[in-house]
Amino acid sequence: MECDRVIFSGHAVRRMFQRAIRPKDVAALLQSGEIIMHYPEDDPFPSFLVLGFVRGRPLHVLAALDEETGTCYIVTTYEPDPDLWQNGFRVRRTS
Repeated sequence: MECDRVIFSGHAVRRMFQRAIRPKDVAALLQSGEIIMHYPEDDPFPSFLVLGFVRGRPLHVLAALDEETGTCYIVTTYEPDPDLWQNGFRVRRTS
């Protein structure tokens, strides 16, 4: 994702602290991660689920992009649960 500016939601900051995810980990994922889901109807901006690996650790970042300003809003980030994800954490398992 092309982000000129990154803003972290309060929720994202709390979760990052709890999960030992650093802001620079999120920045690295936004630059080199793989968009595995796209939510074009999200409001106020379309959002994306990005997958990447930082120091061998899989991470998901949910970010919304304001294309007019190039601002990425980080909604949340987490380490995907292998019981809930398949195919290298790219596809959510169905029940």
